Amino acid sequence: MTKLSIIVPCYNEQETVPLFYQKVEEVLSKQDELEPEYWFIDDGSKDNTIEEIHKLNQADPNNVHFISFSRNFGKEAALYAGLSAAHGDYVVVMDVDLQDPPELLTEMYAYLKSGQFDCVGTRRVDREGEPPIRSFFANTFYHLINRISSTDIVNGARDYRMMTRQMINAILSMTEYNRFSKGIFSWVGFRTKYIDYQNVERVAGQTSWSFWKLFKYSIDGITDFSDFPLSIASWTGVLSFFAAIVGLIFIVARAVIVPGSSVSGWASMVCIMLFIGGLQLLCLGIVGKYVGKIYLQSKNRPIYIVREKK
Repeated sequence: MTKLSIIVPCYNEQETVPLFYQKVEEVLSKQDELEPEYWFIDDGSKDNTIEEIHKLNQADPNNVHFISFSRNFGKEAALYAGLSAAHGDYVVVMDVDLQDPPELLTEMYAYLKSGQFDCVGTRRVDREGEPPIRSFFANTFYHLINRISSTDIVNGARDYRMMTRQMINAILSMTEYNRFSKGIFSWVGFRTKYIDYQNVERVAGQTSWSFWKLFKYSIDGITDFSDFPLSIASWTGVLSFFAAIVGLIFIVARAVIVPGSSVSGWASMVCIMLFIGGLQLLCLGIVGKYVGKIYLQSKNRPIYIVREKK
């Protein structure tokens, strides 16, 4: 038997947990070679998610395990905790809302078993059901990050992927505090196969990913895997410096050629000062984002804190 560890991050998913387990068991029951090992990661849920996980653990204590955080640490911390706890020969990451079709597990395993690939990921070919504004910004993010980063991140790629133990060990060797899993999965390399599928709606409940959370997540992805924003800050500073020199020469020349005109130009001077000041604040903000990440990493705090594990 080949052990398959299934990592399932959960946050306020009391309705979907039993449905997820039932569906995956239904799919894996047709696959005699795989022995499932479930790791449900309760990311500080405020509903009865952990109670539903307890029920599954009591019904199937040999295969169903869980880690419960002391508070909400975010999906990236939950993924890292699950990958650290998994013992399987193969490890798959799945969302509990069944937007990651369990039917693909058999196909993913077949690709890995062939030895041709180290990872089989999934990619949505459409965003049907999503608000148009969210789809627009998502596509813009992927286009932008692939232009400014040396790490290729596939548009539409999900965290839903099955990986070999070798690849999992490589991912776990990256103990950075600020994590962006889509980038990490690509950065470690290995031979990867992508399976395309149509978008699937949540089976129940409401998503916890608001537009603002997704926006902040995308900013983290850009700053984690590209230093291009720092280059923007540097070049902006250089251009604003030369613009200020040109403006100064113009103002001095006008004052010499046209006496008495300096007072009448106070509006243009104020505009120039505001412009230069705004650029400086922008550059400081970009640099501050990177310095903040260095500060968090230097604290060496744990990525998550466990309240209960079984």
